[in-house]
Amino acid sequence: MKTDLKEFRKYVAQIGEIDEIILDPVKAEGIWVYTSDGKKYMDLLSGICVGNVGHKNTEVVAAIEKQIKEYLHVMVYGEYMQKPQLDYIKRLKEFLPKELAQIFYVNSGSEAIEGAIKAAKLYNGRKEIINYENSYHGSTLACVSMLSDKVYTQRFEPLLPDCSFIKFNKEEDLEKITEETCCVVAECIAVGEGVELPKEDYLRKLRERCNQTGAVLILDEIQTGFGRTGKMFAFEHYGIIPDILCIAKAMGGGLPIGAFIGKEEIMNALNNHHPLIGHATTYGGNPVCLSSALATLNYIADNDLLQGVEQKGELYKSLLKHRHIKEVRGKGMFNCIELKVGVDWRKALISCFKHGIITGTHLFNSMCLSIKPPLIITEEEIKESIDRILSALDEI
Repeated sequence: MKTDLKEFRKYVAQIGEIDEIILDPVKAEGIWVYTSDGKKYMDLLSGICVGNVGHKNTEVVAAIEKQIKEYLHVMVYGEYMQKPQLDYIKRLKEFLPKELAQIFYVNSGSEAIEGAIKAAKLYNGRKEIINYENSYHGSTLACVSMLSDKVYTQRFEPLLPDCSFIKFNKEEDLEKITEETCCVVAECIAVGEGVELPKEDYLRKLRERCNQTGAVLILDEIQTGFGRTGKMFAFEHYGIIPDILCIAKAMGGGLPIGAFIGKEEIMNALNNHHPLIGHATTYGGNPVCLSSALATLNYIADNDLLQGVEQKGELYKSLLKHRHIKEVRGKGMFNCIELKVGVDWRKALISCFKHGIITGTHLFNSMCLSIKPPLIITEEEIKESIDRILSALDEI
């Protein structure tokens, strides 16, 4: 039965209204989303980097069904030892440096960032938070405070104080990190302006500067984690180890979950605090979500899903031949196409949807369209998606 758009918008708060790209899904499977009007779409957004193992992955669904039959929510804190929580971190640690010793489960990426900042403040007692200009780490008030453009923040003032900004890839800005800096919240690949890759040694120099000043380095791998770039986590490409790693999105295989994982001495500063002093969340570490997360992680590892991710991502470079495309950039299955100046990005986006391609723009650069399909996409499906994009751009 088709959902009524007018009624939907009346009762469900929305963040956008482009009628031409409204979908009414009735099924999603693999890389495909099926709608009530009988159409099917190739999902090149992966639900914003959630569906790394594909929609309705059978192993993930089986794990969810098994846990549902045992128990749902009981209690997340010290009163209960939940085996799914332990099973997950023991498996995840096989893919992490030994320095990242302990995990705190939350519900989303925004909350992972919030919890990581709290842990850093408890650890070194400092106040200043530094992150990149035009970066986005979530929509909670603290995360909004970390937006560099007042256009997005002024209506929410007063904001969290002592938030400062550096430019991604600008080495001289690293000097702004001082002994007064509590933490630096950074991405290995800057997403906001359209999947910008780090310059050679930039991230190592960022790591060194944090070491010199005692600032906690928090890496936001909420979008880039779980194989998206061809390695389990993007920091592995660049020879650095964070003090705290924030994860979410693809972690749950389609269910809501996030976490931050930190060095023992940092997490010990957070441990065993009253919730109002440390951090707390009712549903963090939910057993059903964690069963889904473990099945997702196992699927990536057991099926060698990382193999070929970078090579398949390179296939999208063939889009460069189109007259409307300025650049194709990214790493693995974490890519974007930047349209040339003068091209109407809105028409491009709508045309892609008309040709059965789900994509989206980047927050601080509407001229960049996302190319982030599920990692299970085949080369044949990639070629089909390229043909569809080329046809869509021909028509604008």
